[in-house]
This record gives sequence, C-alpha cells and structure tokens, in this order.
Amino acid sequence: MFKKIVFYLKKKLLLVIFIGFVIGLLAAIYTNKALEYTSTNESCEICHVHPHVFDSWKLSTHYDNPSGFRARCVDCHLPPKGQGYLKEKMIAAARDVYGLVFKDSADYNWELKSTLEYAQHHVFKESCLHCHQNLFPLTLTKEGQDAHLYYTQNEEELRCINCHLNVGHYDPNAIHAANVDFGMGTDENLKVFTEPAIVNAHVDFTETVPNSTVSFNMKAIPGGLYKIGSPENEQLRDADEGPQKEVKISPFFMAEIEVTWKEYLAFYDATAAEGRSTDTEGGRTEADDVDAISGPTPPYGQPDQNWGLGNRPAITMSYHAAETYCKWLSQVTGKTYRLPTEAEWEYAARGGTETPYFFEGQPKDFGKQGFLGNLFGKGSDSINQYVIYEENSWGKTQEPDMVEANPYGLKNMLGNVMEYCSDWYAEDAYEQLSDGAIDPKGPAAGEERVVRGGSFRSPAGDVRSAWRDYTRTEEWLRTDPQMPKSIWWLSDCNYIGFRVICEFDENTGKNN
Repeated sequence: MFKKIVFYLKKKLLLVIFIGFVIGLLAAIYTNKALEYTSTNESCEICHVHPHVFDSWKLSTHYDNPSGFRARCVDCHLPPKGQGYLKEKMIAAARDVYGLVFKDSADYNWELKSTLEYAQHHVFKESCLHCHQNLFPLTLTKEGQDAHLYYTQNEEELRCINCHLNVGHYDPNAIHAANVDFGMGTDENLKVFTEPAIVNAHVDFTETVPNSTVSFNMKAIPGGLYKIGSPENEQLRDADEGPQKEVKISPFFMAEIEVTWKEYLAFYDATAAEGRSTDTEGGRTEADDVDAISGPTPPYGQPDQNWGLGNRPAITMSYHAAETYCKWLSQVTGKTYRLPTEAEWEYAARGGTETPYFFEGQPKDFGKQGFLGNLFGKGSDSINQYVIYEENSWGKTQEPDMVEANPYGLKNMLGNVMEYCSDWYAEDAYEQLSDGAIDPKGPAAGEERVVRGGSFRSPAGDVRSAWRDYTRTEEWLRTDPQMPKSIWWLSDCNYIGFRVICEFDENTGKNN
C-alpha cells in the first residue's frame, strides 16, 4: 500500500514537473515573441508620435545605404543584447507608455529633444560599435581617419553621435563638412554706410560700420563705485563670487545687445577669404592692405544651429574670434572697441542694484517649482520679462526684443548666451583684489577666460548678476574633426557669445 502511494505521488510530481516545464517553455516562447514584437518598428510607432521621426529615418543612411542593411529603432535606441538590453527596454517602455497616457505630444519640444544633450540619453555608443566594428575602412577619407583616430584617443569623453548626430534621422539642414557658403547673401537693398558714427560726448550713440549695412546701439554707462561679487547669504551663491570688494569703474560705452549674426557676418565678409570669394569677386585679401586683419576660416557645419541669423546673438565663436572682431571693429570705426573686463561687465549688468538680479525676486522664486510649488502658486514669472533661461528659452537663443532692458538700457545681460570677458579666470580673483581698486583687470595670467551672464540653458541660479564661470577650451572643441582644430569656431558650445564695449577716450569725445 505504501509503495502504491509513493508511486502515485511520483507520477503526480512528474506530471506537475512536466506541466510546469510546458508552461515555462510556452512562457519563454511567448515572452520572447512579445519581446521581439515590441522591438519592431511597428510597435515603436504605437507610442512614439514624433511628427517626422519615421520619415526622417527612411531618408537616412540607416535606411537607404549601399549594403542594403536597415537599422531598426531598437538597433540604436537600446544597447545590444547581453549589454543591458532588457533593463533599458523596460525603462524605455515604462517611459513611453507614461508619456502616451499622461502627456500631450503637442506640448513636446521636438527640436530640443533632437539635440545632442537629449539624444545622448537615448542612443547607445555600444550599439553604434556593435554594427560599425571597423572604424578605419579603406573608403574612409583622410579627414575621417583623423577624426576617428581622435575618437579612439578620447573614447571616455566622446560618443559617436557627437559627430554623427543626424545619421539615423536625416536633417536636410545639418552640414557635416566645411561650410564655405556660410553667411553668404546680404541685404542688398539696405543702405550701405560710408562713415562711422561721430561721438563728441559721453552719450548714447548708434555706431555705423563703414562699407556695410550694419548699425548697432551703444549705451553710455556712467562711472561709479560698486561691490563686485555677492554677499555670503545670497541664494545659490558660489564660493568664487567672494569676498565682495568695492571697486571704482570709469565711464564707458557698452553695446545694447549681444553681438548679432548680422554684425558678426559684416566682419566675416570683410576679413575671411579662405575657401570663399576672391578679390576679383569683391572679396579682400591681406595683400590688399598691410594692416588687414585675417578673419575666420569657413566653419565646419552650421554655427547658428539652424536657429536663424539676423538679430539672434552670434554664437560658437572662440575667444580669439571675439577678440579679433573687436580689433577689426576698432580699425574700421577709428574707436577703441574691446571685450569688457569682468568688473565692467558686472557693474553694467547690475545697473546700480545690489540684489541677485536687477529686478525683484530671489533665485529660488524662479526655479522649477515641482508639483507642490505649482499647486500652491509658489514662485514668480517676473524673470520672464528680462531673462532668457532654461525655463522659457525652448532650448535655443532668442532675439533681443523678447526681453526688457536693465536700468542702463542693456538687454540680455543675464541669460540668452554667456558672454566673454577679457579677464583670466581665477577662483580666488576677488581675494587678490584690493578694496577701492580702480578699473581692475583681473589676474595677470591664467589658463581660461571669464564668462558671465548664463545662457538659454542655465537655471535661475546661474543667471544672477554675480554668477561667474570660465571657458573650457578643450571640452568645447572635442568633436571638431579638423586637424589642427579651429582657432575660430567652437564645435561643442552653442551657448557662448559676446558683447563689446567702447572706451570713452580721445576717439570718442573725451577732453573735447
């Protein structure tokens, strides 16, 4: 009897094991089928409502290429199997379903989501290298070999999409080559100025650039005393903003707005020759004038990021380019134009105020409020009248008319683009500064230059009047494929620009 019971139990156990095996096998098969189906392009289309994502994919080399291979969505947007594929798939699925159910696709800033800053979180370098295992094929150009060699020497800092951002989704406006036509085509119907502005006193004036259609406003900034830096109790203050010191600033003129593309291209057209027009076509070479200033070579790609030229601030130029622009402007106008010192910049930005901003409000009033902040109405919108920053920029520069001026009549001193100053950066610069210093110029030497004002990417704390930072020369040129790298254009910084000042000297009415 006991043996029969044991035999019966064994049969039951075997049956349970067999049924479990079958269920497990079926579960594995259908789970795999579910994984395979949810990895198809058709499945991706259910959640993704990007207006042109599939059309641009079909126009890209990932769809139409000599090899005939067509990359799927998951081939780029998930890592290879065995390298975190399932984990990332679950994360992506949860994110996409949440977006489909709880968000409105019309509210998405698709242009911003197509930038490198966002794409790097959804495109995996491991996936690129899984397909492109040979980085030095025989068909690769010399320029490509140089760029890929640089990549292999800096793999920790670089991603494939740093240079090949649009390879999976074709962008007709993306230029991945020397852009010899950049800036061509001017406003031929506008008045061409023949003389610069004549200034006889320390008053606002409009500069006119000879042999161009360009003019811009200069504001007369009065001299005075102020405290540079921020007090220790200022919200979101950084250590390099102190200790505060009182300094004296002499009168000067400052541009009402950041140097625009219209202004910068007048310099580019007048001084850049390589790869562009010749002297027989109205161009200019150094041989025409022993004092001629050599200007920028053609950029690689589209420096304005296809956001537009005109009155938008000129961006992506190096400190050397900004400084050379000032030298050229001084030469053609007969005045003394230059970049502002850090002390002059902050003095002008404050406009006589001592608070974090030249308008009312504290940094924490303007940050991201979150659910509770929005629920109870905490925060303020007053910053939107004066500053282009991360909360209102839509991820790109804006024209100066979007904001109101500060007490000195200057626009975009805070936000829009960071601005070069002439000072070398030092974290302890203010400790080295003496109280009562007159027109301080910063440390005598250094490695990087000061930048001020924050940009369209900056949070509220980084667009305060006292906020300071510095250039990052190597980082801002990492993906420049040219060898040697350009001294004129930055490949990895689209949020830097500059503003000019004009000295109040014998060329501008002083002592007249």
